[in-house]
Amino acid sequence: MIMKNFFTILGGMGTLATESFIHVLNERTPIHSDQDYLNYLLVNHATVPDRTDFILGKTKDDPSLAIKEDIQQYSHFQPDFFVLTCNTAHHFFDKLQEETDIPILHMPRLAVEVVNQKFAKTSGKTRVGLLATEGTIQTKVYENELMKFDNLEVILPDATVQQEVTNLIYRDVKENHFCNEELFYQILQQMTEKYACDVIILGCTELSLVQEFTQNKKYPVVDAQSELADETIRRALRNREEPEKKAT
Repeated sequence: MIMKNFFTILGGMGTLATESFIHVLNERTPIHSDQDYLNYLLVNHATVPDRTDFILGKTKDDPSLAIKEDIQQYSHFQPDFFVLTCNTAHHFFDKLQEETDIPILHMPRLAVEVVNQKFAKTSGKTRVGLLATEGTIQTKVYENELMKFDNLEVILPDATVQQEVTNLIYRDVKENHFCNEELFYQILQQMTEKYACDVIILGCTELSLVQEFTQNKKYPVVDAQSELADETIRRALRNREEPEKKAT
């Protein structure tokens, strides 16, 4: 029997974060039997060049070329949609979408929409802190989405806090497989108290991994990967119920 009503996950950027996404996806899928889980293909392309290093000019290896090839290759299987699990890779989103007629979910856009829905104030601006890689910050992947809403104000960390975020992502999670709970809470505390943020976007999947590990409920956050998982489940279940319709 040929697999139908499936999606393709473009992962491996990094692998631990992709594993976290899959765990959240499977855990939240409503199931009563094995057959209730979602159908998907996982592309764990771990050798895609580092997105931030390319954006910051530390390497000439363009990661978008590898992701484009993945999209071209897996579009032949005709998934209902693609899921791109790397925040920083959304800098190349428009170019990637041009490679296929199959929709790619836009993780930063989903997260910002949730911020506006759940945290927007009735008067005055909502101060939205952003924690992400230096590449995501520099390319304004989230800032551009946040600026679409007049009632949302973007709050970026200073150089000291950004270095702490970078250390947590690269030194702790990527290099040492260590969910540094103490540093994570220290960063969230600074963004909440020093910067008076009403909500903080976790705009990196390594931060999402730490969020999952710590189960933080003390500080108000919108976890982009979590929102992507929820939207993936919604679309996949809808396509299963209405197989003649593709995700749009």
